[in-house]
Amino acid sequence: MDMKRILVTGGAGFVGSHLCERLVEAGHEVLCVDNYYTGSRRNVAHLLANPNFELLRHDVTFPLFAEVDEIYNLACPASPIHYQFDPVQTTKTSVHGAINMLGLAKRRKAKIFQASTSEVYGDPTIHPQVEEYWGNVNPIGIRSCYDEGKRCAETLFFDYHRQHKLQIKVARIFNTYGPRMHPNDGRVVSNFIMQALRGEPITLYGEGLQTRSFCYVDDLVEGFIRLMATGDEITGPINLGNPGEFTIKALAEMVVAQTGSKSTITYQPLPSDDPKQRQPDISKARALLDDWQPTIALEQGLARTIAYFDGLLKSGAA
Repeated sequence: MDMKRILVTGGAGFVGSHLCERLVEAGHEVLCVDNYYTGSRRNVAHLLANPNFELLRHDVTFPLFAEVDEIYNLACPASPIHYQFDPVQTTKTSVHGAINMLGLAKRRKAKIFQASTSEVYGDPTIHPQVEEYWGNVNPIGIRSCYDEGKRCAETLFFDYHRQHKLQIKVARIFNTYGPRMHPNDGRVVSNFIMQALRGEPITLYGEGLQTRSFCYVDDLVEGFIRLMATGDEITGPINLGNPGEFTIKALAEMVVAQTGSKSTITYQPLPSDDPKQRQPDISKARALLDDWQPTIALEQGLARTIAYFDGLLKSGAA
């Protein structure tokens, strides 16, 4: 009786594939939808034989009709190299995708989860970031297709909640890493690991003193599931991330040490609108999600992620 029919958009992506895996393991029927722009069928290949898992190639900028009880809306490229390649489509994915999934949730009276982002805080002027902070976003910058697209998606979710009484859950995701990251997504963890494994110079931007907080993907997915299970009175937004803060330079040194690489560190100019600090305040998550907090240390998570990328290189898949 506890089995649900659950739609996961972006389900063949890095985070989405881990979420699909968890939901199938919990005994739910999962419909995974992805257009494979950054996701890959390979990420969910191990689930295809399971009768409770279904994979559909579909772009969320077009309407979808399905019989579902819950929706996790994760569809959108999340790394600058991918979302800046086609910024108009990125904005459409966030905005039109939200409208289409909210419309489906309204028709089906389904509970719906939005994967928002810490990028809604932009280059923050307060630290760490709390959910009440409205952010410092450049609306016409090269990152704004993603930042403002996600901000607009949040607006739509809360307007559907107020106007149509939709059950919504909004999570703001901070830097996440782990197996199944795209090897060419341009994010620091995947960049550093691939460069180190290949013995290439590791590229730092600026002086490498900007900070990030890195959350292992299993911890993030646990936060998703706990947020979705909360009562209707809890809508979010709720920060999900690891409050442990590291400089980018410290991360690079850790990757070099764990891979045993001979890579040297090189420095390039800082990209436009790149945030200097990013760290979540997770007080709300701890209070509302049964004391949720990350449990996997960066050293442990990096070891698993390095092993994954090493396997890709050795198999010729990267």
